[in-house]
Amino acid sequence: MATYLVLANRVLNALNEVEMTSANFSSSRGIQTSVKNFVNRSLHDVYNELEELPSLHNETYHITNSGQREYSLPTSNSPVSGDKQWRKIDWDTVYLKPKELVTNGEFTSNITSWTTIAGSGSGAYNSGGNGRARLNDYAIYQSFSTTKDAEYRIQVKAFDSNSTGQALKVQVGTAAEGTQNLNTTLTVEDFGDGAVLDTTFTATAQTSYITVNNTVTTTNLDVDYIRISRNTGPKKLRYISYDDYIRQYSERDKANLSTSQGEPKYIYKTQSGKFGLSPVPDRNDYSIVIEYWKEHTELSAHGDTPDLDDRYADLIVTKARYYAYNLRSDPEHAMIANKEYEDGLKRLQKDLVAKQEYMRDERVNLRHYGRGIM
Repeated sequence: MATYLVLANRVLNALNEVEMTSANFSSSRGIQTSVKNFVNRSLHDVYNELEELPSLHNETYHITNSGQREYSLPTSNSPVSGDKQWRKIDWDTVYLKPKELVTNGEFTSNITSWTTIAGSGSGAYNSGGNGRARLNDYAIYQSFSTTKDAEYRIQVKAFDSNSTGQALKVQVGTAAEGTQNLNTTLTVEDFGDGAVLDTTFTATAQTSYITVNNTVTTTNLDVDYIRISRNTGPKKLRYISYDDYIRQYSERDKANLSTSQGEPKYIYKTQSGKFGLSPVPDRNDYSIVIEYWKEHTELSAHGDTPDLDDRYADLIVTKARYYAYNLRSDPEHAMIANKEYEDGLKRLQKDLVAKQEYMRDERVNLRHYGRGIM
């Protein structure tokens, strides 16, 4: 692993200088401190040249608020945990999708957020697949917020580990095991592939409950995921400039009228470093998904590692050597090091950043009327 200490020592070794240890790294002096600075400066150079490195890529989402036009771009742990300060937004990939209403519906590492209804069997986490909830004469349920009379889509996938064809009860209502909105079963026939329930229901209250129940002890039913959202599909948002927004849509969006609100179609960057949606959202359950590249973190402690694959560590060392040779007034070796850096940067760009080209037909279908073209 190319740690800060390893990178700096590679540069010192090339300069025939005394290397550092983890014990004296923080108390470095002279050329050692300069080399540490050169390593970070080299990292800045790499990241400034190639903003779209896969190791810097992140994805986040914003849940809309009804009537709110502008939202903040990602910073550290905002708007969701794990976010980083954004450096570049991929505006061409922003899309809108309905908010996922179930918490921990994928059962990735546990079955927390679900309440159990005990039977004679058991309910537990199963690490199969991407994580599952295993039910044996057991039920789990969860409450979630809904809008009365709104239509929702539900997906449930289950596996029958004993291949007996037992049915899983799926219920949605106004209480645990309630059936006011949905009361059906999911039977697994293709035991290796599992089965998926894909249906809709209409909410009758502000709070609804989803319950899944295996009612027998003769088989284990593994619930792979439970997903519930408003019955609307995802949609890519079109990016427009702020000037276009002001010219075409600002008067409508800034009018104090609920009729001007709706499902967003456009996204734009504001002059204050936020993003705006047009039309202004009319609901609190749209999810705006954004891909971006984060700012890198400078190396500080001896064990810190850069946001770059180890196979490209020599690129950092080479550019740091360039700065060190310049410090020593050695232009010949500095020029050689810089040439090695530029060649390595091209290789990195080709390997990780360059996008694959493909043929695209951009012709427009034209209809001919008489001698003219319409």
